[in-house]
Amino acid sequence: MDTDSDEELGRAVGELAGGRTDKSTLAQVARLARDSMRAAGARSLATGQWLAETALETVPHIPVRDAGTLSAQHGGLTGERLAEEVVRSASRTTASLGAVAGALAGAHELVPPTWAAIPAELLVETLAVVAVEMKLVAELQEIYGMPVEGTPTERSVAIVRAWAESRGVTARALVQPGGLAQVLGRGSRRELVHMLQRRLALRAMRNMSALVPLMAGAVAGAELNRRATRSLGEKVVQDLSSRHRRGVA
Repeated sequence: MDTDSDEELGRAVGELAGGRTDKSTLAQVARLARDSMRAAGARSLATGQWLAETALETVPHIPVRDAGTLSAQHGGLTGERLAEEVVRSASRTTASLGAVAGALAGAHELVPPTWAAIPAELLVETLAVVAVEMKLVAELQEIYGMPVEGTPTERSVAIVRAWAESRGVTARALVQPGGLAQVLGRGSRRELVHMLQRRLALRAMRNMSALVPLMAGAVAGAELNRRATRSLGEKVVQDLSSRHRRGVA
């Protein structure tokens, strides 16, 4: 996935992760996604490879704020109080994405000829929610004084793994035997894509609930996203807070 269109899609999903969650923006990103999906082919879509590859390519485009910026944007809060507020804010963002995607799905239900377009919007919602959650992981690292370092590729891999495992990133992961340095050296991007395929398949199936007729998809999608993001954030905070108290990076 190294074409200009895929790069544009990655940037667009990154903008959604930055907070642009209105209906027109989601619909615009969905159009980019449909072009990418057509180019990827039916098999890549059916196996979830397109979704996983796109999620991985999006990570470098996710806007991550440092601790000083986060504190300034949240009334001068620091430490665990700031972490709690950042988790709450991320949960609101993913809830908004769920509500918008659910509303779009509800609108499409009234226009049968456009039914085939709905999956792209739901897949974009999945990508955007995951991007928000990966952004959350990276920003919690900043808050606890453990910023994710390394090359762009190393940072991306570290954040993806941490998100998939609902934990923080350890600095040692880049240098320990079997850590990210060796993983990348073995060219095991395929392994990372497989990990994402499994996690994203579960997330995408959950988001399909927004399509259930007469079940208030916008409300359901918002609440499902809010709970999932909050749960992830709390797990990462618990991990980082424990390591911070013990002085372990």
